[in-house]
Amino acid sequence: MEKQYHIKVNGFEGPMDLLLHLIQRLEIDIHDIPVAEITDQYMDYIHAMNDLELDVASEYLVMAATLLAIKSNMLLPNESLDLDEEEFEEDPREELIERLKEYQKYKRAAERLKEKESEDNEVYTRTSMNMENEKRTKQEATVYTMIDALSRMFKKPFPHKDTRSETGVKREEMPIQLTMDYILKEIENSPGGMLFEDFFSTHSKTEMVTTFLAMLELVKDNRVTCYQDEHFKGLYVYKREGNDE
Repeated sequence: MEKQYHIKVNGFEGPMDLLLHLIQRLEIDIHDIPVAEITDQYMDYIHAMNDLELDVASEYLVMAATLLAIKSNMLLPNESLDLDEEEFEEDPREELIERLKEYQKYKRAAERLKEKESEDNEVYTRTSMNMENEKRTKQEATVYTMIDALSRMFKKPFPHKDTRSETGVKREEMPIQLTMDYILKEIENSPGGMLFEDFFSTHSKTEMVTTFLAMLELVKDNRVTCYQDEHFKGLYVYKREGNDE
């Protein structure tokens, strides 16, 4: 692989984002987090990132250690309390929950600011207005949603296709930059967006990982964006308006 990628897209994603993603996906009350389940899911993501040869930033590992410590603490048997000196035991999840709530507030405020800037700065033609209105009915995907989608594809069979580019080079042999060019060309021909999985057409893990890294780079550079038609349903890739690099 040409280079390793930190999981950080548009300056936002990190371990707190991943936890919020899991809470949302599992429809969990943020005030009553099932730590064992969340920890297992979180570790699955860490393993998936390693499988994709992504450079997992150290803060993810720190959070993993924190979750494992909380999980172990909650599995310890509770000693009976002296009723004459009864005190409420501190919930080992409390500090994490407060951090998540604060981060959620920050993220929502940043998203509202981003929406306002978009409304103030963008001028649409009728066609692009229709496209943007369509995308607003969807939810913008995060890098974790993309990992979800790719992990599901790893688990199901794909019909083998000849994936040679116009140059005659197989896509699995193409460097990331050429794969980025391939993705952009495909999207140019599909103004209504393309299914994320349409870019992953063979059993080759090398090709799938290279394509995923190319997609991450395009998202990071604000050249493409991903949306879901419904929560955790179909994932679509669009070219960002006003970016013709």
